[in-house]
Amino acid sequence: MRASIENTACLVIDMQENLFPHMYNHHKLEKNCKILLSGLSLLNIPIVVTEQYRKGLGLTLKQISKIITDFDPIEKISFSCCHNDTFRKSLSDTGKRVIIICGIEAHVSILQTTIDLIELGYQPLVIDDCVSSRKKSDKRIALKRMDQERALITGYESVLFELCEKAGTEEFKALLKLVK
Repeated sequence: MRASIENTACLVIDMQENLFPHMYNHHKLEKNCKILLSGLSLLNIPIVVTEQYRKGLGLTLKQISKIITDFDPIEKISFSCCHNDTFRKSLSDTGKRVIIICGIEAHVSILQTTIDLIELGYQPLVIDDCVSSRKKSDKRIALKRMDQERALITGYESVLFELCEKAGTEEFKALLKLVK
């Protein structure tokens, strides 16, 4: 399986202001997610965003939301995004089957969504350096489980250049500036 511009969308899960500061290594997570989302926006990859229980966890981080064109987050109360009808329709409307996943928390919403996406016939591509949990060990265990469930695990730089496909293009030059 290979991600391409034609078959790939992105899912940003619950990157919310009241939860985010409690994530393991959250400063690095923010930096990595901003690079990933900037690169995906540059490549015109559709981005779907969810927010878990806004009243308690707040809104998506401003530094993330401002990167995303047509930012329109989907509020959910179930941990798995796939238990939300609006989300399922929004994802289906992209027409994409490979889903890049970033956000929080790896061992709760990301894990449950990943398993459900696989059951629905999607191929999740979980970005290791763009997901986190409050505890490092929870993230590690969740990534191992997602791998066992047949999700693919990679890093943001790898997926951006996979989508770009070749050097020398304007997109490549712009991506190179982002990752340096």
